Amino acid sequence: MFDLPQLGYEYDALEPHIDTETMKIHHSKHHQAYTDKFNAALQGYDDLLQKSAEEIIKQLDGVPDVIRKTVRNNGGGYINHNFFWKILKKDVEFKGEIADAINAKFGSFDKFKDDFTHAAATLFGSGWAWLVLNEGRLEIMQTHNQDSPLTERKIPLLCIDVWEHSYYLKYQNKRPDYIENFFKVINWEKVNELFKQAKG
Repeated sequence: MFDLPQLGYEYDALEPHIDTETMKIHHSKHHQAYTDKFNAALQGYDDLLQKSAEEIIKQLDGVPDVIRKTVRNNGGGYINHNFFWKILKKDVEFKGEIADAINAKFGSFDKFKDDFTHAAATLFGSGWAWLVLNEGRLEIMQTHNQDSPLTERKIPLLCIDVWEHSYYLKYQNKRPDYIENFFKVINWEKVNELFKQAKG
């Protein structure tokens, strides 16, 4: 069975960019619901319960048809949020190997920010924008709903949740303002660590 992870910081740690009440509801209500429904779907499937949540999502084709949609939605929601919380922290400097790689790939941080912002702002409906490593190359991508880059064999390095529940209390329909402030709470130390791990 899978447990709701602790954030590792207080709900108000990202103020004023992401507000306390949003963090509390997002983690304790939305993420908890994905966790509970994921666990419920896996009841009786002992072979799946032997795997990590990430392994299950990577191998969705191996999940029985009768639960695959529920696992895709709620297992995806479970792992996407697990990942999202880890890459959030205020006032972390953009530096390290990941900074060098982003500058090399996109030409500058500002160009990367523009491209990532475009992916997040133009995603229709609910979903995520990601920076991933795809066969050793950095790539920005979108996923709809709770789909994960892992299903496409891509390695997540950074993401932004653009479901309305992640920003609506503070920003209402102003998704671009939320995205702009997201760049003030990226834990580049963690992203750099993930990048180095992914490169092996």
